[in-house]
Amino acid sequence: MTGPDPAAPFRLAYVPGVIPAKWTRMWAERSPEVPLDLVQVTAGEAADQVRERGVHAALLRVGGDRDGLHAIPLYTEVSVVVVPKDHVIAAADEVTPGDLADEIVLHPLDDTLDWVSPPGRPALQRPDTTGDAVELVAAGIGLLVVPQSLARLHHRKDLTYRTITDVPQSQVALSWLEDETTDEVEQLIGIVRGRTVNSTRGRQPEPAQATKSEPAPAKAQAAKPRRKPAAPARRTQAAPKRGKPRRRG
Repeated sequence: MTGPDPAAPFRLAYVPGVIPAKWTRMWAERSPEVPLDLVQVTAGEAADQVRERGVHAALLRVGGDRDGLHAIPLYTEVSVVVVPKDHVIAAADEVTPGDLADEIVLHPLDDTLDWVSPPGRPALQRPDTTGDAVELVAAGIGLLVVPQSLARLHHRKDLTYRTITDVPQSQVALSWLEDETTDEVEQLIGIVRGRTVNSTRGRQPEPAQATKSEPAPAKAQAAKPRRKPAAPARRTQAAPKRGKPRRRG
């Protein structure tokens, strides 16, 4: 005789640069009966994976087509420019788009930043991926502006990065289908939002119907012990005053 089948896993997709390790540990502590399967997908695949029910939810970057999806913003990433270590920009603490005006700035097809107009001069061709663009930076062909998490993900010893201001920033969000907010999704929402185990927010079980019970007997009022009347104070007779002894005649 076989035992009961284990619970179906909850499938969570995540895009490169997002590190869900902390949240998966908390899931294992709070919902050990439901396995959590992590599925890494590209930034362009994440939303479609949710729509096609390949996964139950996704940690993705906000932008593009989000039709039919809920999205809870989690945090905003700092944007940085990736440069060779011997580049003049490496000597600065932070830069602006104006500092890149004379530089070739690569714009990969999987770029996650919502540019109106990318800074610098465009390359002859757009690299397919961010990883390809990083290789070109290392070859001295151009520079690259990405979220800081992607710069860390594609770290190389011959490259570095500096914060760039006044450019778009990437926002990471938890997303799922609008009409499928299940108990598992509510559990995940609570985890990524930092709710405690005892938080009253989210889905709650139906309250049990109250049953009538006999009223508790009134507490008997404890009798206060009577105080004995204080004994009257004894009066002491004052000793007679002694005068000078009379002399006998």
